[in-house]
Amino acid sequence: MTLSLAEKAKKLKENGESVVDFGTGEPDFKTPDYICDGGKAAIDAGYTKYDAVAGVSALRQVISKKLREDHGLDYAPDNIIINSGAKSAIFIALQTILNPGDEVIVVRPYWVSYTEMIRLAGGVPVIAETQRENQFKLTPEELIYAITPKTKAIILNSPTNPTGVIYSLEELLKLSEVLVRNKIMVISDEVYEEFVYGDRNHISIASLNSEIKALTILVNGFSKTFAMTGWRLGYAAATSEIVAGMKRVQGHTLSHPSTISQYAGRVALAEKGAVTDDIIREFDERRQAMLQRLDQIPGIDYIYPESTFYIFVDIEEILSNRKKVLNPDTSLGFCEKLLDSARVVAVPGESFGMPNYIRLSFATTIEAIEEGFDRIEKFVNQY
Repeated sequence: MTLSLAEKAKKLKENGESVVDFGTGEPDFKTPDYICDGGKAAIDAGYTKYDAVAGVSALRQVISKKLREDHGLDYAPDNIIINSGAKSAIFIALQTILNPGDEVIVVRPYWVSYTEMIRLAGGVPVIAETQRENQFKLTPEELIYAITPKTKAIILNSPTNPTGVIYSLEELLKLSEVLVRNKIMVISDEVYEEFVYGDRNHISIASLNSEIKALTILVNGFSKTFAMTGWRLGYAAATSEIVAGMKRVQGHTLSHPSTISQYAGRVALAEKGAVTDDIIREFDERRQAMLQRLDQIPGIDYIYPESTFYIFVDIEEILSNRKKVLNPDTSLGFCEKLLDSARVVAVPGESFGMPNYIRLSFATTIEAIEEGFDRIEKFVNQY
């Protein structure tokens, strides 16, 4: 669904149409110059050959240091594997741990690819239902309800796409008690860890204690934090047994990510400085601008975004009002009409298992946000 809308928007732009894109899942900044220079230096140095399946040693060492300094996590370089993006890390982790028919818990609303990757790896996705009053964050009771004798793992995403919420220390501790007691593995998707606003902090579930750490496959990447989406670079950290299994899978499929990207990634982390602080401040300004415009539209509600660069918008009242006078519609129909009529891209909630919601990305300029919401307000009044 998201790709079809993106393709239609691309064709409109190619035909000279003015399209405002609130659908994008990537920062609109270009990759910082110092990282690009690191990639160019890798090419000049001849780092264009095959390397270790687990990834370039120098990058794994820097990641090991980052995890220790940022989260107090002790992962040796041998407990880290470099993948072609965080998406690749999750998929290879699932291929490694799942036997046919194993169940993996997915929290609704969920990122679109989780359920499909589980199926491709021979597993069965089990949807854990959550509640609006709890910002769609999983509770221990909801987790327990989803567990069966076939449960092998859960995919836990915090900071969370699409809702922009983040799990607190207390919430993670309660969930970890259930997971440890039932020996359920955790694929912890932490790719948005830097995009946290106000006084909230990202906490990795693996940092809580040794028991949950032993069950966790920590996944992260460079795409969001460093605007490196096209470089396709991510990583996973886990026990020696899990990493050994992931190396076997990756060795027979991907071999390893681009060595050039890996050396650029080493520079990204090693020379990070304050570059991401400036990016996060800019995103926070955009977040506030979009929230201000949303508050002005009757019939719309949303989950308050504490993190990521998304706002999950409840359009149920707008859809219900349409049903009373015209034809029934879903968020997909709403988004299709929004693009056709107003030339604004939004992601339909069906992609996340939530047909009465849309996801808006503020990974764009303030000017685009203002223009886009001028169009949205006019569209909603006519819808």
